[in-house]
Amino acid sequence: MLLPFTFVLAFCCAVELILQKKWIAVMKRMKIEQVTKLYGPAWHEKTKMGTPTMGGVVFIPALILSLPLIMLFAGDHSAADAMRILLYPLLAAGVGFTDDWLKYSRHSSDGLTSLSKLLLQTAVTLPWALWASRPPYELLPWLCLPFPLYVAVVTFIGVGLQNAVNVTDGLDGLAAGCSLISFFAALALLPQSPMTLLSAASACGICLGFLWHNANPASVFMGDVGAHFLAGFMLSLCINSGALIMVVPLCFIFGVEIFSVAIQIFAIHKLHRKLFLMSPIHHHFEMLGWKETQITARFYIAHIVGICLLSALLHCFVFLLRI
Repeated sequence: MLLPFTFVLAFCCAVELILQKKWIAVMKRMKIEQVTKLYGPAWHEKTKMGTPTMGGVVFIPALILSLPLIMLFAGDHSAADAMRILLYPLLAAGVGFTDDWLKYSRHSSDGLTSLSKLLLQTAVTLPWALWASRPPYELLPWLCLPFPLYVAVVTFIGVGLQNAVNVTDGLDGLAAGCSLISFFAALALLPQSPMTLLSAASACGICLGFLWHNANPASVFMGDVGAHFLAGFMLSLCINSGALIMVVPLCFIFGVEIFSVAIQIFAIHKLHRKLFLMSPIHHHFEMLGWKETQITARFYIAHIVGICLLSALLHCFVFLLRI
């Protein structure tokens, strides 16, 4: 499968590179630009303001155009698996696009309200979880959950992961680069099948092509539509592989980011103080004076180490269960 994998990866990368360049020109004409978020550092108003956003829109045609190749190489009996993997990223991207479009139409950093976004995320995740979940409903080997509980866990993870990738997307190349690492790691950590391998290849190609334009200084940001798309892709790969628990190591840095936000909110409301200078935690390091490129590179390293450590611990735990 090495040749099909590299072909799909190269194809998606090329499509993303070319279409993203054209989409950036369209966004500049339409003035679809980044509006500085209120919770970000003040200097982002100078460095980020005016950069085209919603670059994640291009992820969708890149994925759709790669589908015939994936189906060709994966075999005749792969249609159901393809739908199970590829549908959720598109559904999640729809939620992100709605949020991005409201921001654009209002010329504001405020799109959907937190409650509205949560309800929409749940509305697309729950039906997909009901349809995509297949027996045995394993969280861990020999730990099967009742179907309703399994679906609830999948829905909770799906909604949480969409928000986690979204809050990570605050520095040039950070969310896309960490997602690329996650998809490459999935090749080693998830049970292998042609559909999993080729779908992960398409995700890697999309991330690589986008990073060409998103590397510091970024020419485009992915927006909520891109962050939601990547989150949906990560979860759907794990579900289709029958390895839901592997979403934990694969999404290590995204978990750290969303956890830092939760801790900060708890500290402010309950302890009446901040634990971080600013959250998500990558902004904390910005406030400490770290350069943006330093933070991004070091978060890549932390993500790789975190994936390795968590996957090793998880495998040790599974081994002990078997004794």
